[in-house]
Amino acid sequence: MLTPDLNLLLTFDAMLREGSVTGAADRLNLSIPATSRRLANLRAAMGDPLFVLAGRRLVPTPLALELAHQVHEVLEEAKKIMGTKQQLDLTTIKRVFTLRTEDGFTGAWALRLSRRIAQQAPHITLRFMAQGTEDVAALRDGLVDLDIGIAGPLGPEIYKQRLFMDSFVGVVSQDHPLAAVDNVTAHDLVAWPHLSVSRRGRARGPLDSELEQLGLQRKVELVVPGFQAAMQLVSSSRMIGVMPSRFVSWSQPHFALKTFSLPVTTPIGEFSQAWHPRVNNDPVHTWLRKWVLEVSQQ
Repeated sequence: MLTPDLNLLLTFDAMLREGSVTGAADRLNLSIPATSRRLANLRAAMGDPLFVLAGRRLVPTPLALELAHQVHEVLEEAKKIMGTKQQLDLTTIKRVFTLRTEDGFTGAWALRLSRRIAQQAPHITLRFMAQGTEDVAALRDGLVDLDIGIAGPLGPEIYKQRLFMDSFVGVVSQDHPLAAVDNVTAHDLVAWPHLSVSRRGRARGPLDSELEQLGLQRKVELVVPGFQAAMQLVSSSRMIGVMPSRFVSWSQPHFALKTFSLPVTTPIGEFSQAWHPRVNNDPVHTWLRKWVLEVSQQ
């Protein structure tokens, strides 16, 4: 039986992180030819190209993605055995974590989260980044440390943890005529202009499909990319907004809003945090995820 070569697994991990032989060579502190030879030996051992050219990057094949988590776990165990795992001292760690999230999260609990972090790790900085195209590449390349928002497909290798489930409610300003209505009907809902929230600029959503089944159609007067901006605009207009109930509760002290139950059924939203396997066992990243979960559930 062949003796396993951990150097090949290190090469695999470096290629997965960097997406290029040059980047992997820098990470491994090897020459480019030496890294290329290791990659060739790795491909021969696995009987698969593992990384193929896509544009200017080498991207993992399905087998490489399947093996990624297993290889990462093996290397982490090897580090523990070799005694390289250090005691975590949060007071001395200097890191910048980038969190990609919706502005409703940022406005609702970014300050609370940063205060909790600063109490234990005063040299850690949180950098919030607006959502846009939620691609796996940003997580894989380390441009984003945590992707927070409504759960969606991010790739088979991505870890995901549910933060909470939330229903959607109607929202109007406190002086809106619907604020005084006890049971808002579907006809009430379409009698006033609406504000739609979509980071991709879409005016239609699940609510429109439900209204169409009743032969009704709402008028979307304005589309904005985030819930924080939407609540501010709704609070000073005659428009109706449809938003996650928890976002509205978090923001009630800051905006003059009245909520009501929607007269039609809309999907429940699953809000989660997602991260790449390369940081799954990072103790500081694990500690950050614990605080994100705790603060988001308050």
